Amino acid sequence: MYSYTQYSRLRADLEAGACSCRALVEQCLQACETHKNLNAFLDLYADEALLRADQLDAQFRAGRNPGKLAGMVIALKDVICYKDHEVSASSKILKGFKSLYNATVTERLLQEGAIIIGRTNCDEFAMGASNENSAFGPVLNAADPSRVPGGSSGGSAVAVQTGMCHAALGSDTGGSIRQPAAFTGTVGLKPTYGRISRWGLLAYASSFDQIGPMTLTVADAALLLEVMAGPDQHDATCSTQTVDAYTLALDEAPEKPLRIAYLGDALDHPGLDTEIRLRSFDLFETLRSQGHTVEAVSFPYLDYMVPCYYVLTTAEASSNLSRYSGLTYGYRSPAAHDLESTFKRSRSEGFGPEVKRRIMLGTFVLSSDYYDAYYSKAQKVRRVIRDKTAALLEQYDFLLLPTTSTPPFRLGEKASDPIAMYLADLFTVQANLAGNPAISIPAGTNSAGLPFGMQVMAGNFKEAAMLRFSDYLSRLLP
Repeated sequence: MYSYTQYSRLRADLEAGACSCRALVEQCLQACETHKNLNAFLDLYADEALLRADQLDAQFRAGRNPGKLAGMVIALKDVICYKDHEVSASSKILKGFKSLYNATVTERLLQEGAIIIGRTNCDEFAMGASNENSAFGPVLNAADPSRVPGGSSGGSAVAVQTGMCHAALGSDTGGSIRQPAAFTGTVGLKPTYGRISRWGLLAYASSFDQIGPMTLTVADAALLLEVMAGPDQHDATCSTQTVDAYTLALDEAPEKPLRIAYLGDALDHPGLDTEIRLRSFDLFETLRSQGHTVEAVSFPYLDYMVPCYYVLTTAEASSNLSRYSGLTYGYRSPAAHDLESTFKRSRSEGFGPEVKRRIMLGTFVLSSDYYDAYYSKAQKVRRVIRDKTAALLEQYDFLLLPTTSTPPFRLGEKASDPIAMYLADLFTVQANLAGNPAISIPAGTNSAGLPFGMQVMAGNFKEAAMLRFSDYLSRLLP
């Protein structure tokens, strides 16, 4: 059985004939069967993946280069379009709907020889921090199936965690790549807003959403970012800045002593797990011993970030999800008998409780009586957070803090308390509010064997430096 570690080693073995693309796909499909109880996948494209593997093997045998990702088996979160394949955002309201086109990221992966193995389960319309909100049942954490894998990209995280694929794509609106990465001991990267095209991503909150990779190593995340990043004529918010050679930026150690900040308010927060706090301070001391400056900084907006985030994202969600009416595609209630009942019944039956909660909250904050009190004020708070974050990252190279305040929590533990669930995003929403790139890397496990992660945040479009530091940091962590 092939032991996958990172793509560069796999590629060398493929070129040497030590393994084949078909064998790799078969191994991933076997892992999918072994771990099907975890409910990570909604659909597997077994026959398609094997056929594509055979085509790639033929190109390797002919001495041709099939692409930068040839042989890498990748899963897509169920919010990313793949032509002629179902995409449902793990919601009943889109059950059975097939995409008419490829997302830009899907197209770029296919052009470089990636093998897409299936679509992964997620919180409905990416709304959740536990992957318990899917219309198709929760995803379970392989480290402990009684615990959540994080959300909303929990299926993608578990697929990578268990070897069901070599990498997966997720989407990150407030931590939905980084938090499940931390809970499953994987790497999760949220790029700068606009670094990767959102064309073909089913929107939750358009000014927050970003697609990113979930992998076993920083090197694989860098490679996938390099392939997917860059301008796109279909997405006006996509940046035209030059895409760096992220894989070449990886280094054994930083080029110079670094200035690293951590939020004193975050490390002193009463909700932070004791073991995670102690491991964080141990890491800070290790970095200081290597000659780097690590300092606590004040950021008095920590308690404002989650409320600000939820006011703005629910407002955008109420607008984005208005298109799901039951009229032209997706679910239509069999009890509908006229235009009004089609709208009311299809949406009330098609959307789950959490999605309906956020649509109603978003509609409320956008209403004429409350627009200035909530939505307008939240936009001003977001600007303050963005400006203060930018100022902080002008003084320091990176912001370093735990990805989550706790290790994975138990299934159902926070399901009845939306506020407690929303606070699971406490340390991750800053990057989305400010638009900055951030990455979660594994930081080992606690005394109960549960994974957690450390998060690195950098200045806008400084992914190359962030990846280099994260690769270095991953060698210092357990």
